[in-house]
Amino acid sequence: MAITEQAPLALESGAPAVAERPLGVFTRPRGGRGWRDWLSTVDHKRIGIMYGVSAFFFFLVGGFEALLIRIQLFTPNNTFLQAELYNQIFTMHGATMIFAFVMPLAAAFANYFIPLQIGARDVAFPRLNALSFWVWISGALFLNTTWIVGGGGADCGWFCYAPNSGVLFSPTHGVDFFTIGLQIMGIASLVSSINLIVTVLNMRAPGMTLMRMPVMTWMLLVTQFLLLFALPVITAALFLLMFDRLFGAQFFNPDAGADPLLWQHLFWIFGHPEVYIIILPSFGMISEIIPTFSRKPLFGYSFVVFSGIAIGFMGWGVWAHHMFVSGIGPISVAAFSLSTMFIAVPTGVKILNWLATMWGGKLRFTTAMKYAVATVAMFTIGGLSGVTHSVAPADTQQTDTYYIVAHFHYVIFGGGVLGLFAAMYFWWPKMFGFLLNERRGNWQFWITLVGFNLTFGPMHILGLQGMSRRIDTYSPGFGFEFWNKVSTVGAFTIAVGVALFMYNVWASRREAAHLPPPGPDPWDARTLEWSIPSPAPVHNFDEIPTVEGLDEWWHRKYGYDEDGKVVRIATAAEIAQRGDATDVHLPSPSFWPLAVALGLPLIGYGLIFNLWLALVGGIITAGALYSWAMEPADDPEAAHGHHDDDHDTGEPAAVGAAGAGSADETEES
Repeated sequence: MAITEQAPLALESGAPAVAERPLGVFTRPRGGRGWRDWLSTVDHKRIGIMYGVSAFFFFLVGGFEALLIRIQLFTPNNTFLQAELYNQIFTMHGATMIFAFVMPLAAAFANYFIPLQIGARDVAFPRLNALSFWVWISGALFLNTTWIVGGGGADCGWFCYAPNSGVLFSPTHGVDFFTIGLQIMGIASLVSSINLIVTVLNMRAPGMTLMRMPVMTWMLLVTQFLLLFALPVITAALFLLMFDRLFGAQFFNPDAGADPLLWQHLFWIFGHPEVYIIILPSFGMISEIIPTFSRKPLFGYSFVVFSGIAIGFMGWGVWAHHMFVSGIGPISVAAFSLSTMFIAVPTGVKILNWLATMWGGKLRFTTAMKYAVATVAMFTIGGLSGVTHSVAPADTQQTDTYYIVAHFHYVIFGGGVLGLFAAMYFWWPKMFGFLLNERRGNWQFWITLVGFNLTFGPMHILGLQGMSRRIDTYSPGFGFEFWNKVSTVGAFTIAVGVALFMYNVWASRREAAHLPPPGPDPWDARTLEWSIPSPAPVHNFDEIPTVEGLDEWWHRKYGYDEDGKVVRIATAAEIAQRGDATDVHLPSPSFWPLAVALGLPLIGYGLIFNLWLALVGGIITAGALYSWAMEPADDPEAAHGHHDDDHDTGEPAAVGAAGAGSADETEES
């Protein structure tokens, strides 16, 4: 079956015109584009899209919880929320935003783009990739069903300090849902991290050495290693807490001789690398965006790569700066104060590299570039406020105040979420085949940035004035009223920005039907994913590319004249892949990863309510795993994805097979 791409026309951005060209012939049995196809897909691109859409849904859930918090704090002595419900909402807000939004949205880009950036046809283990998504979504939904069947949300804060999270102080099932839900989502992240690590190490295109990989792939790789080693720590802590609550164990009961600081150490040994699990993907993304719109290569590529690796290593040595007021002793405080100061060095290196990349460049301020620059600025503010916590006397005064809330959100929202918005505007045409409207994007950027600073900037002042965090109300006369009102207005301003983004997606999709398609390389970018059609085709590459240097795609388009000036030597159309991709065989989809994931929440409900239900869930999980093992990895009678007109509709199709060892193994000779 011959497939053709309707090529793009010339755009104002400088993207070249492309003629209609054949993409090759593929072995692909019947298939549809219905919902069943999404449920059984093993295509890393579809899985990335499902991660992204689901994560954005939980962003709306967590954002709604944040608005409830800000309404409660709008005025003194407010009774909009009772104290118990307030504790549940701010706990679930934190857990939802971290575990169900920021981490999986970064996973969406990792799933979609790592194979494309390293020149691979798929991830190493496509069915495990599908399993990771379905397990994660089952855990996230399980966590939030606590509002329906658990008697309310967890009320212990996203850090859930024991023994306060024990049955004595949290008698409802909210904390039980918290511990089990996070364990289920942890399984998903662990499976995904192993899969992506193997993909990067084993499936790079010929010539793609580690030091030729895009910075985004590097930062995502470091993130996967952090997940691989951090998740077992929090899993152990959650396992112990679950046994304390459900089976009468005494792991966190000081009256039984337990160490009251055990939970804090276990949690923060995970919790501080977790900060970099959230931040490093954003660092990698803006490290691709800033050079593209500066018309310059990234300044100090190797420094950016090794500083990211250094952050990954040093992140393991700073956890106890969260515990300066817990009585760990002066020697420990001094050691962790120094390590907290030192970790600012590789972070500062990255900031200087981004600034040097922009310095002297031909800057083009698209929406993606504005978000990338804002990410640098806002994260710098958060980093500087974080350095103040390395000074133990200052940290002692700040640690239970809103100053910490301000710092945390400038790092996570300012450094993480704004970077993810930059990535969405930048890679949207590659994923969906149409550009997001720049005018609306510009409005959304400024509304979001202003709202962000209105929300969290005043919290620095509130914290220094002495307003405690984790309180459901405050008394008048302490000077907190004005800045809390400003902060609440800012939160609703962010909500307007998010609503405008959603409208932009809807309107841009409708308008795309009347506009020329953006083509494979609308930004004149530098990495391999821009060498293939938009959206990325079923098979990724017509033929696996051979890489000869860093920024391979850019060097195929540009060279140097006799005077050493950069000149275009070929258009994207002239060097677009034209290989004979005959008989690229696509592996089979499978429903069994979904079936495995369905059994895990039943086990969780059973542990909380009735062990017989846990047995049913265990049988479902075990039976699905057995059926998965018995199912042929490559069934010639199975539907493999989509109809022949996938390119025209922008629908990616299922590719990859469980256990695929290299990019070339999916090609038939």
